[in-house]
Amino acid sequence: MVDQQRDVVVVGAGPAGSSAAYWLARAGLDVLVLEKSHFPREKVCGDGLTPRGVAALAAMDVDVADDGWVRHRGLRVHGGGQVVEVDWPRLARWPSGGLIRTRADLDAQLARHAVAAGAEVRFGVTVAEPLLDDAGRVCGVRAADGEEFRSTLVISAEGLSGRLAKALGLNRRTDVPLGVAVRQYLPTTRSHDPYLDISFDLTDHGPDAESMPGYGWFFGMGDGTANVGFGLLDTRYAGDDDTRTVYRRWLRSLPASWGIDPDAPGTPLRGAGLPTSLSRRPAYTRGLLLVGDSAGTVNPFNGEGISYAMETGRTGAGVVLAALAKPAGPAREAELRRYPEILRREFGAHHRLGGLFLKGLARPELVRFATAHGLKRPAAVSIALRLMGNLSDGRDGDAVDRTLDVLHRLTPSR
Repeated sequence: MVDQQRDVVVVGAGPAGSSAAYWLARAGLDVLVLEKSHFPREKVCGDGLTPRGVAALAAMDVDVADDGWVRHRGLRVHGGGQVVEVDWPRLARWPSGGLIRTRADLDAQLARHAVAAGAEVRFGVTVAEPLLDDAGRVCGVRAADGEEFRSTLVISAEGLSGRLAKALGLNRRTDVPLGVAVRQYLPTTRSHDPYLDISFDLTDHGPDAESMPGYGWFFGMGDGTANVGFGLLDTRYAGDDDTRTVYRRWLRSLPASWGIDPDAPGTPLRGAGLPTSLSRRPAYTRGLLLVGDSAGTVNPFNGEGISYAMETGRTGAGVVLAALAKPAGPAREAELRRYPEILRREFGAHHRLGGLFLKGLARPELVRFATAHGLKRPAAVSIALRLMGNLSDGRDGDAVDRTLDVLHRLTPSR
């Protein structure tokens, strides 16, 4: 069975796929989104949206006024025996606050938003492989049940698996960081905390206790629970213990003030990969364009992926719209081939800097020293927050922003 010809087929209805579908459908294209799951569905994530994510939602006119959204004003950073609370920076380009919502709710809302813009979303459709024309160009996809969906272009928002990309020989690079995270929801007395807790120094009790690689988080969900998790942003620097073991060790080391009982019944502990460093390249080839985790856009500094998924969904949609405005042939293909360069220019330097940061994070003794001394200087923590969160007004900002802009411009983006 062959479905009708579409302008674009988007595979995956997460933030990247729904964002791309929204922007394409709003512009009048015939867009079909194919999603293997049925929403709402569980998705391993920290559930936190930084100001970048809030800006992406605002650009899409997503309503964030209902009770499902929890607002937070910044981070509470722990390390080296120090604790400091730092608000999100007040910048012209970005909002000054963050949001929290479970991915089960967020993804369903974004999919509905794409439908409201004119896209069609079909759930429960597992895409097995791309369809290729006589020239070897992607001209649609085939589902596991054999149904074919034809289109002028295909956007992969499949996440880390990247089945369509792999079919074209676009495998994830193994010489760049791949993170992994585990998380669960636990009952807590601090569910409405206005700060997100981040610990970059995971250390057992006692001055001579063993340090653990990675970072931990505690995000109050506003419903009597917290999203509590552990992330390792570069698995090449993993220790002998797996992430679930480290998570449980860290959880039992937390003081009572965190409001968590490690023995309290919570949801199952689940894990997921964090693809960073634009790890699947090129992000466009032969009629297939990659967005979000499929392209490896997770921020290597902090594991943030939702905002970059929505941003690249919008960027990819813009490139597709410009390409389809041109006649089929070399002119259209030249427009599409701009997409990987746009990603490299926008995110490449930041990811390279993040790789250097991860080398330091892999040395627990260095992390303990840096946090013990750095967290005594809130101004320095605020600057670090801007760098790690990729939050800046660039050349139009203050001295800190201009310095960060120079740092990014001097860092090779490949």
